[in-house]
Amino acid sequence: MCLYGTVKRQEMFKVVWILKNVRSMIGVPRMGNPIGKVMTKIKKTEKAEAEAETQKTAQVSAPSKVYLKALPLRDLEDVDMVKREVKEGNILILKVSPLAKKSLDDVKRAVSELLEFTQLVGGDIARLGEERVVITPSSIRIWREKSVAPKGALPTAA
Repeated sequence: MCLYGTVKRQEMFKVVWILKNVRSMIGVPRMGNPIGKVMTKIKKTEKAEAEAETQKTAQVSAPSKVYLKALPLRDLEDVDMVKREVKEGNILILKVSPLAKKSLDDVKRAVSELLEFTQLVGGDIARLGEERVVITPSSIRIWREKSVAPKGALPTAA
């Protein structure tokens, strides 16, 4: 197989050499590299189209208003609705206790799916207590305090 490829390559070099020499012998003008010129035009067109699409999506994805919505997570099907809301640029506070009453495995599955989604879109996700989760779009970050608990006893309300 390697020998066949070498033979093919040698034949191609011979053809290119013959074409170059015949062109100069009979006085045919050189056209340059027409395939290269066409490919360059195609690449420029694709690049311009990609830039136009990026600008178009940036204009569409910039929401005029951002809403803070508190929603219950009752079923795994609600995860799609949550994803749609975050894509629209809204901040969501999800109460997961209705789903937790049905199945803890579904809660884990839903939260891990939402975690993957928020990382994919560049958003942020955090737990608020035992029953709630907050999810933000990419334009909003959640502040997290980085404090170290004192080594002594913690004060209590009693």
